[in-house]
Amino acid sequence: MRVAFVGKGGSGKTTLSSLFARFAAVEGGAVVAIDADINQHLGLVLGLEHDRLPEPLGGHLTEIKDYLRGDNPRIHSAAAMVKTTPPGRGSRLVRLDDPFFQGGFCVRAEGLSLMVTGPFAEEDLGVACYHSKVGAVELYLNHLVDGPGEYVVVDMTAGADSFASGLFTRFDLTFLVAEPTRQGVGVYRQYREYAADYDVPIAVIGNKVQDEGDVAFLRDHVGDDLLVWLEHSPAVRAMEQGRPFTLGDLEPANREALATMLRRLDDQPKDWEKFGRQAVEFHLRNAEAWANRATGEDLRAQVDPDFTFGPVPAGSPA
Repeated sequence: MRVAFVGKGGSGKTTLSSLFARFAAVEGGAVVAIDADINQHLGLVLGLEHDRLPEPLGGHLTEIKDYLRGDNPRIHSAAAMVKTTPPGRGSRLVRLDDPFFQGGFCVRAEGLSLMVTGPFAEEDLGVACYHSKVGAVELYLNHLVDGPGEYVVVDMTAGADSFASGLFTRFDLTFLVAEPTRQGVGVYRQYREYAADYDVPIAVIGNKVQDEGDVAFLRDHVGDDLLVWLEHSPAVRAMEQGRPFTLGDLEPANREALATMLRRLDDQPKDWEKFGRQAVEFHLRNAEAWANRATGEDLRAQVDPDFTFGPVPAGSPA
């Protein structure tokens, strides 16, 4: 299952995505956590210093494209492959333990694998868009075949920035982290409005809740989308300050909140048909809007109408 953590900047989505990834791993899941935020802090809250971070996905786009396109005859080169390019027959589909990604692009921390898009490099400043780096995550998710007990947890850019491509449709569930403030629920309204036409499941996670008044505020503004909330936590503050931390340090109510989130994700139906349909839809949109012009090719031809997304059924040719 794939889950995105979104929300207003400063809402605590990086902290919550790290806690959730740890919890899913402790519960026995195979977990890949991806830092896709322009502010690259997920590794830090997982206890990794900067010199232990993996190679950034955004710095190796050509290698990643060459690997994923495999022998797909519809994709002539890495240069013709854009962030929305869907897989087809001949493409290399990947699992969570794929050796290409589990090599230099992953490090182990807290029982899970961490990947990062990477920050802006000096040569990017003033000339590049961060979506070019996040595009590596979209390509990875487009080519990923994840199974039961496997989780991809993505810490996304703040606000509604993920709507700049089809990335927001690449998840089984989106956790929107909201503080009990007007700004926090404002991002929720914006995200829900943008996602309304695309059948994107959203569950709101209240954060930094101090009393019943905060809970009532969230209920008033997000209604039934409020799944659970986390109380103000001295243990989490200690973690954020770099002090020793384990999930056992969490307050019982906050640990149960993580369990509720995992149950909600496990209960979400996996819809490969919708996933594939929306991958093609957004690729065609991007081809028409900019990608055909950028590559000098008609990228509509990259869509393989006979390709089926998801696991290969038993007895079918690979």
